[in-house]
Amino acid sequence: MWYVIHSSDRKDSLAARLKARPAHVARLEKLLQQGRLLVAGPMPNIDSEDPGPAGYSGSAVIAEFDSLDDARKWAGDDPYVVADVYEYVDVRPFVKVLP
Repeated sequence: MWYVIHSSDRKDSLAARLKARPAHVARLEKLLQQGRLLVAGPMPNIDSEDPGPAGYSGSAVIAEFDSLDDARKWAGDDPYVVADVYEYVDVRPFVKVLP
């Protein structure tokens, strides 16, 4: 099943986010190679693809896992979680209808 992983950055997390980004992206690339990633990306604090020092408010990932517990475990092991980038992480089942 698909799951939405919505994460919100803590205040002033940009430096920690940038440091942990290579490991974070590597995990997403692994899901992509396995055909289990629908979409992933950050949410800028301003209306710009490159917000610079304004940073990000969080991230969204929609990926396929065997169970909600598996999705929660994967999300909990994220390098951004380990680096204390996120204030909270919410994982919910998702049903893809379109396209």
